[in-house]
Amino acid sequence: MSRPPGEDRTLRALGLAGVPREEPLLYPGAWPRESGLLDGDRLLPLDRPVYDEEDGRVPVLAIGSNASPAQLRHKMAEFGTDSPIPMVRSRVTGLDIGVSAHVSRMGYVSASPVGAPGTVRELFVLWLDAEQLAVIDASEGVPMAGGNFDRVWLPAPDVRVEPGDGSVLGGAYAYVNRHGVLHDGTGAPRRHPGAQRPLITELLHGSARLRELFGATPEEFSARARADRRLCDRGTRLFAEEGRVTASGLERYVGSGPQDPFAGSRTPSAGPTAPTP
Repeated sequence: MSRPPGEDRTLRALGLAGVPREEPLLYPGAWPRESGLLDGDRLLPLDRPVYDEEDGRVPVLAIGSNASPAQLRHKMAEFGTDSPIPMVRSRVTGLDIGVSAHVSRMGYVSASPVGAPGTVRELFVLWLDAEQLAVIDASEGVPMAGGNFDRVWLPAPDVRVEPGDGSVLGGAYAYVNRHGVLHDGTGAPRRHPGAQRPLITELLHGSARLRELFGATPEEFSARARADRRLCDRGTRLFAEEGRVTASGLERYVGSGPQDPFAGSRTPSAGPTAPTP
């Protein structure tokens, strides 16, 4: 992949600089158009799409804002981690992007994978080393009893991941919401629209109780939810109380795969400076 000499590959120049953790209504953030190597504030050309155990990296599917380079950079900076991250645009069969059945303390309603046999999506695979994986785990609440996500191993052929070099991965990790996902009114998981304003507007329109908690507009929702754990917990419970929640179809994978690929490796060197979702 050749680039003109001196081409500006900064996230700002590429239109990828917005951080949903700082501006919640940007969620899920801008995704790159192609694979790349996230190195600090730059997204550089990637020399290969697949890594292995000898490289000390594992594949993790990015369903929501983890596919945003700016969000990834923000998460890593919270823990003082600055090593490069390969981001590989891949063809994924068997998954779709649903709506998490919880209100994030970041001020948005996040995405979560749902089982969808036969569905094909273009998603990013992050090849993470031990420290990077620990950072993402922490950001998703995996180590916390009250966290919102479990990291699960999705094996092939249940989920087929094709990174573009003709190969098929043996599987990949993904983060499955512990609260389930929102349904579309028929009981089936609803698809995340990929933008916060229409999603939050529809959720508020459909529930007077949700408007009482979070206001009448997406801006009010985000402002009230941000960093208010009790209010977010009330909103999360309300989704269930109003019968909006269904299973993702991926719960059966929790605890069934290699949950600790880097057992014994060091964890992030510093604690986060912002609340986890």
